[in-house]
Amino acid sequence: MGDSEIQHYLNRNGFERCALKAVLFDMDGVLYDSMPNHVRAWAGASGEYGLHLTREDVYMNEGRTGSGTINLFARRQWGRDATDEEIHAIYEAKARRFNAMDEAPVMPGAPELLQTVRREGFQIILVTGSGQRSLLSRLNHAFPGMFHPDTMVTSFDVTRGKPSPEPYLKGLHKAGVRPWEALVVENAPLGVEAAVAAGIFTVAVNTGPLPDNVLTEAGADRIYPSLQAMADDWHHLQSALQ
Repeated sequence: MGDSEIQHYLNRNGFERCALKAVLFDMDGVLYDSMPNHVRAWAGASGEYGLHLTREDVYMNEGRTGSGTINLFARRQWGRDATDEEIHAIYEAKARRFNAMDEAPVMPGAPELLQTVRREGFQIILVTGSGQRSLLSRLNHAFPGMFHPDTMVTSFDVTRGKPSPEPYLKGLHKAGVRPWEALVVENAPLGVEAAVAAGIFTVAVNTGPLPDNVLTEAGADRIYPSLQAMADDWHHLQSALQ
């Protein structure tokens, strides 16, 4: 990781230095390889109600709340907002399909990285746009002792999902740190935009089908080809941010 990436981040935000104290992790596509399941669930559920979401649509809009995603495509395809009843029905259909699928595997490198971050004394905060209770309930089984309600921000905690900075601002608040004292790990362009808008140094792990330039254009300060690659480079990364 070059000094130029850090200097660009500092200059962009008007900060004098970094002093890493907390790492804020997205969940889907970062800790779990769950995005393929989300793609199939969204495509099937939306199709039942006359909306059509492609794989690219789902990846490009990952991080929005469920209602935000439904309304976005309702406006584009129906020319109007979805009603509360339509939003509830479509999201419930999506959740049913998702919950009926095989459990998404843990992303390679995730346990190793979380354990290293915790062992080295950094706080760990989860910041996800997900409201899928089945996936959230698996966190403590897959990553024992890493997460509890006080260290999680989910779609139930925000009024505006990503790309609004609100989720990451709440993550900073839960960690009790300032933007230059945190690092975000994201995989989605909207999540990157949210973290950058919150003033946090943002690492993108490109675990999906989108080209790197989509994440760069969203504002990512650093891109890794996988979470394992980030885990392998962790000591270099964290020392540069100290």
